[in-house]
This record gives sequence, structure tokens and C-alpha cells, in this order.
Amino acid sequence: MPNTDPRVKYRTDAFPTHDTTQPGLTHEIEPTPDHGELTYRGHGRLAGLTALITGGDSGIGRAVAIAYSREGANVAISYLPEERADAEETAELVRATGVNVILLPGDLREESYCAWIVGETIRELGSLDILVNNAGYQKHRPGVENLQREELVRVWETNLLAGLLVTRAAVPRLQPGASIIFTASIQGYDPSPSLMDYAATKAGLVSLTASLAEELGPQGIRVNAVAPGPIWTPLIPATGWGDGIADFGQDTPLGRAGQPAEVAGAYVYLASEDASYTSGAVLAVTGGKHL
Repeated sequence: MPNTDPRVKYRTDAFPTHDTTQPGLTHEIEPTPDHGELTYRGHGRLAGLTALITGGDSGIGRAVAIAYSREGANVAISYLPEERADAEETAELVRATGVNVILLPGDLREESYCAWIVGETIRELGSLDILVNNAGYQKHRPGVENLQREELVRVWETNLLAGLLVTRAAVPRLQPGASIIFTASIQGYDPSPSLMDYAATKAGLVSLTASLAEELGPQGIRVNAVAPGPIWTPLIPATGWGDGIADFGQDTPLGRAGQPAEVAGAYVYLASEDASYTSGAVLAVTGGKHL
């Protein structure tokens, strides 16, 4: 019988210190995250649809790509060129389900790229039905007096502006029934001082979700967000916390960090017909922490 106790389903002891830099690659971290490779079972809930996932190469993005493909959706994966190895691994996992997958390397901080990935998805896969604005960047900030403008701009452009620009390009091409999903964060509600700029962008995504849901509802387009808590992805050890990573996630009511596989189901639900009357919502996947 599978283990169903959420307190001990995954690792509960300390995480090892890592010496990695952003954007972080899956093979660089230990333990390897669970993206649902061996566990996710699809039920055809997204059959015939096409999804574009930014930051779809690793972490939560990879888990969503796997889940969507096993639910029958074709998948387009946007990723940074330096993350090519992760993107190709994800593409193989998606391709194994029998759906179509395309890889779209580039930098979301470039306005032209944000429009290009929308056009390429439709040109190569025939439609765009689900847009997952998931790509994100964060670094440890040791005090407001140490903030550097170029780093603040990078966080803003990656986490908030890119999602808005991709959405701007996508909306004229979307049909009624389409779904837009943002990756927000518990940081948007309960910000950590060491992630002040990241947290501010995630709060912005919460606001953007509400605004767009109200604007696009009359067009039959639903807009929602998922707010993960502490999830073990390559982004985490590359943040620069050093030894502070040891107790990552242990302050949750469930007593541990989550895995990408545990978040993917929220994105499936929001993209599916099960959520046909859900728009403007922020779905918390936080191990019991309150938004």
C-alpha cells in the first residue's frame, strides 16, 4: 500500500549545502526532485489541448509538463539556453506519452521573445489553449542597503513583466475556454526579508491574476494562479542561502518541503473543465501554511 501520510511522504531530514548558481540545473542538486516521472497517472482531462509553459524545463515547470502530457495535451516548453540539458530531458519525458512537444530556447526578458514563443507554439502545434506563466528568478538579499538595480530589474523582468508580455501576445490568439495560469508564491502573502524583491513580484502576480480574470472573463478566458510554498527545485539551492538551506520547508505544518510532483495537480485542475467556473483564484499548495 502506498504511503499516504503527507508528513513523511518525502524527505524530512536536513538538505545538504549546495554550491550552485542561478538558474540552477536538476543534475546539480541532491536529492533529485520528484516531478512525477514514476507516479503521475493521467485521465485524459486535457486531451487535444496545447499548453505553453515558461520555465518548463525543470522544477515545477517540468512537473506540469509531465502531468499535462499524460493528460493528453501537447506541450511547448520555454527555457533559457543554458538550461538546454534540463529542457531536453523534460521533452523526452513528454514525448514518451505520445503527444507533441517543442522546445523554445530564449530569454523572457526580451520582449520579442515573449511574442515569438506564442507564435511558434501556434505555428508548430496548431493552437494555444493553456498558458502557464511559470518562469521565475530569485536570489538571497542580505539587506535592503545591498540591493543592486540590475538584480532588481532582472527579478522584475523575469517574474512579472515577462508573464504580462507573454499574456499580451497570447490573448488575441486565445479562444473561449482557454486558461491562463500564473505561478505566484506564498511569498506574495508572507514575504521573507531575504527575498524582498522576489516576494514583491509574486504579490504583483496575485494582483495581476485578479485584474486579468475580471477583464478576460467576458471573453470566456479563465485566469488563475497557483501559490506554492517551499518546493524543492533547482531554484532553491541556487538562491544563495548556504547552510540556511538545511531546514528548508521544515517550518510548515506538514514539517517538510514539498516536491514539484505535489504541485502539478493544481495546474491540471485549473486548466481542466473541472475548473470551468474557477477564475481569479489563487490555489495554495503550501504544506499547510496560510496565504
